[in-house]
Amino acid sequence: MVIIVGLPDAAVKESRDRVKTAIENSGFKYVMGRTTINLAPADVKKEGPSFDLPIAVGILAVSEQIVAEKLDQFTIVGELALSGEVRTVNGVLPLALCARAQGKRGLVVPADNAPEAAVVQGLDVYPAKNLRQVAEFVAGKREIAPFREDPARVFQQQRRYEVDFADVKGQETAKRALEVAAAGEHNVLMIGPPGSGKTLLARRVPTILPDATLEEALETTKIHSICGLLPKGQALVATRPFRSPHHTTSNAGLLGGTANLTPGEISLAHHGVLFLDELPEFHRDVLEALREPLEEGRVMISRATGTMMFPSSFMLMAAMNPCPCGFYGDQKRECRCSPSMIQRYRNKISGPLLDRIDIHIEVPAVKYKEMAGETTGETSEKIRLRVEEARAIQRKRFAGRDSVACNARMTPKDIKAHCKLDEECQELLKMAMTELNLSARAYDRILKVSRTIADLDHSEAIQSQYISEAIQYRSLDRQLWV
Repeated sequence: MVIIVGLPDAAVKESRDRVKTAIENSGFKYVMGRTTINLAPADVKKEGPSFDLPIAVGILAVSEQIVAEKLDQFTIVGELALSGEVRTVNGVLPLALCARAQGKRGLVVPADNAPEAAVVQGLDVYPAKNLRQVAEFVAGKREIAPFREDPARVFQQQRRYEVDFADVKGQETAKRALEVAAAGEHNVLMIGPPGSGKTLLARRVPTILPDATLEEALETTKIHSICGLLPKGQALVATRPFRSPHHTTSNAGLLGGTANLTPGEISLAHHGVLFLDELPEFHRDVLEALREPLEEGRVMISRATGTMMFPSSFMLMAAMNPCPCGFYGDQKRECRCSPSMIQRYRNKISGPLLDRIDIHIEVPAVKYKEMAGETTGETSEKIRLRVEEARAIQRKRFAGRDSVACNARMTPKDIKAHCKLDEECQELLKMAMTELNLSARAYDRILKVSRTIADLDHSEAIQSQYISEAIQYRSLDRQLWV
């Protein structure tokens, strides 16, 4: 009889049968009699099949079928097939980082997980194919060559995008707004009819963001590894992630915190872009739950099973139609919506959430002449160079501030220090605030965006044209629809 204690889930409990059959099919003898397997610490829930391999090796060591005096020098992880083959598991990168922090000599992982674990330097990673191989290795009867990987080389090789801004015809105003957004990491809402290219533009925003650092790539990869979203053979998420959940996504799906306290879409978009298409179609409570992560850069999930904090520092991209039918303001197609229908549609998005979106831009339908023309726009690489120059100015400005790395993260104190206006700019902004009835948070957004535009222009002072451009990026505040 085998009893597993230590808050195991169903997958861990089922390991009893997998381990027993795998041991026998690997040429070893399974222990008879009552056996208790203790998974410490006892108050932490154990999930998944990754305990199979260490449980099997532990049984072989306790039953003295192998002599493993140096077993405590290794961390072992892997799922077992009934044949004794070692199968891939999720979350290997965080385990590798933990093993290194604990001073382990090496990490034994499924062979397919070896590239992922090997990006952690200072730890020997041993790829395992089957239980017998691992048993003989820990007993000193067989050698397994450590899997070596150069994280810098992998990082450079995998840092490629399949899309480019040069693919987008027309929409020069929207491209400029997205360049400003990328330069300051400002959140963006695009408003336009169906087929105007909102999704096309959004998918290309990661290509103009500054290249991710190796540290950022490791943070992002840990989250994707835990969720089992790393493609086979890929060791790192080297590009900025782009996540586009469907509008039927639940609160738990977006924020995280299912029964197993797993990360949600906003954490999978960490250091990248979260794109919410058809924004008004998302459930109101789901959108309202975004407010704190947008401000804090993290999300705290509390459930009966425990509390977990996930990183969620992302750039929000959202898109919506100008009205329910999508053709309000279109010169060629007639809108069928009444003013009250348009207002109800718009009111699905709360004012506090809109205030957290720095830039509202219109994306009109592309004219045939622009679509059929052979002229291509600027490449993502050229735009990214300007964005990186602006970010370099911001890093210098906020040097030594971990919580503030770009203009979008400025505090009121930072705004007062770095967004000083001359008399002409103050009059312009006063007029805009009065006529458009802007909120205090919108006032701050305009100053932040103006600061970013000035950085793109390598200007120390915020000039009136920068204020004017930033005001133009508050489309919803300018009451365009009703």
